Amino acid sequence: MIDRLIDRIEELEAPIVVGLDPLPEMIPDRIKRRAAETWGPNLKAAAEMLFEFNKEIIDGVCGAVPAVKPQIAMYERFGPEGVTAYAKTAAYAKGKGLFVIGDVKRGDISSTAEAYAAHIAGTEFGGERFEPWGEDAVTLNPYLGTDSVQPFIRACEKYDKAVFMLVKTSNPSSAELQDLTVGDGGKTVYERVADMTSSWGESTIGASGYSKVGAVVGATHPEQGASLRRRMAHTFFLVPGYGAQGASGKDLRGFFDAAGRGCIVNSSRGIIAAWKSGDRYGENDVGEAALAAALAMKEDLRKARE
Repeated sequence: MIDRLIDRIEELEAPIVVGLDPLPEMIPDRIKRRAAETWGPNLKAAAEMLFEFNKEIIDGVCGAVPAVKPQIAMYERFGPEGVTAYAKTAAYAKGKGLFVIGDVKRGDISSTAEAYAAHIAGTEFGGERFEPWGEDAVTLNPYLGTDSVQPFIRACEKYDKAVFMLVKTSNPSSAELQDLTVGDGGKTVYERVADMTSSWGESTIGASGYSKVGAVVGATHPEQGASLRRRMAHTFFLVPGYGAQGASGKDLRGFFDAAGRGCIVNSSRGIIAAWKSGDRYGENDVGEAALAAALAMKEDLRKARE
């Protein structure tokens, strides 16, 4: 999966994943009204509102970026109907030729992890196998250790999927735990997790030189990101923190390898809420504004990859 993703990144010259993390205030009133008129003031209307908004974003960017990353919490807040909207969004994106990275951040004991791994392994019933989530990859919290991630790694190997372990996250308080020094040669916690992530991926390295076990490394930590790139030569990075969280292309030069590969950078609000920025766009320009923001990001990242 990572080899195919890298090929698509190179084809589009766009190491970009669009975060589909819609908040109600990001969604035009016309979409909200249509959902309410069709379904009434209920959670079905809320879920359809998310899906219709996502469709316009996907239609706008699908020829310019290789991937989207729906954050499941934004859908779960609306209950079962919201989860259905999440799955419908993934299916619609796949139909448009996009890779889907499910931002689910799962992490639990091994028996529970086996069930969670159905996100990428699929599930069987009545002698048939189903993939209800439609994801190519998911994010994982590896802080329960090896037995919590093994079911996902097996799914990667068997079904050509990928996972991204939380290694050094973009939020400001990540240092409270991730930067602590542990009794392993003076490594920080995130360095220890980085080494484990590299080890977990050794058996899944593809033709690109990158494994199916990737790492989440925040753009808001450029020095640590550059250090981790040197430390994790065969690990593909998913990089949040660009745009609304403060990072720009110049902060990411060290995240890419010498060939300008090795990571995909996420932007959420900066793309999906672009229609609200300035006087150029209105509520009928959701897809057009998203595309313009994605192309501007592409140019910004081009400089970082040179």
